[in-house]
Amino acid sequence: MAIDITGQRFGRLVAIERQGRAKNGNALWLCQCSCGNMTVVESYGLRHGSTKSCGCLRSEMSSKAIKTNKKTAINIGNEKNFRTASGVPVSSVALSSRNQSGVTGVTYLCNTDNWQARMMVNGRYVLLKSFDTFQEAVEARKAAEKKYFGSKITVKTEFQHGCKNPFNNI
Repeated sequence: MAIDITGQRFGRLVAIERQGRAKNGNALWLCQCSCGNMTVVESYGLRHGSTKSCGCLRSEMSSKAIKTNKKTAINIGNEKNFRTASGVPVSSVALSSRNQSGVTGVTYLCNTDNWQARMMVNGRYVLLKSFDTFQEAVEARKAAEKKYFGSKITVKTEFQHGCKNPFNNI
């Protein structure tokens, strides 16, 4: 027996009409959010409070959390904190504190016992390849940097012995 929740409000959502059933058997309802969006959700989520909006509530809460975080708030709107003077993303050239190889974008993979070189440009991998030796991985990373960044950057390199591999392939 289906429960009719037409017209009832659940958080920011108002149930408009039933839209069939989900794969798990729960009733689906077309709802209008107070922000104006329409969304289809399971009645179980509505009635038990796990679904309260079309997604706008989560977005607002995340935005508020970011703005109230003091470390993040000082960087909002300041692009200089995220890109170098030449426009290259800092994450592409900065050596992470987790890096154990000492070279940005070069990682030792313990499970395969080889080295991986990687680099992202505009959110896509332009280099993601495994190598037998550390030196081959470094050379591949440097070649990709030259190809995509040219002489715009100087990548920080600090050789460290923190990796589990004893660097016997260097």
